[in-house]
Amino acid sequence: MPAFHLIIKGKVQGVFFRVSAKEKADELGITGWVKNTDDGNVEAVACGQNSTTEEFITWCRKGPRRAQVTELIVKETDQQSFTGFTIV
Repeated sequence: MPAFHLIIKGKVQGVFFRVSAKEKADELGITGWVKNTDDGNVEAVACGQNSTTEEFITWCRKGPRRAQVTELIVKETDQQSFTGFTIV
């Protein structure tokens, strides 16, 4: 399955981005993780089928209602194996 490394920039901390991302990932069957970074961004790795990872990435471009995403950096990464989607 393809895996993607994401950096989400903007007003993305303190707006339930990680919790909402986990809910969306669980809904789509995406595995991986999401965490806040020290520089105020959110970082994630998402693994799944092409159509579901694309839907998750599209969701990350906007995020939850209170988020203001200004930039999304997406890079394909080596295939990884996770048992679920976790908040780190």
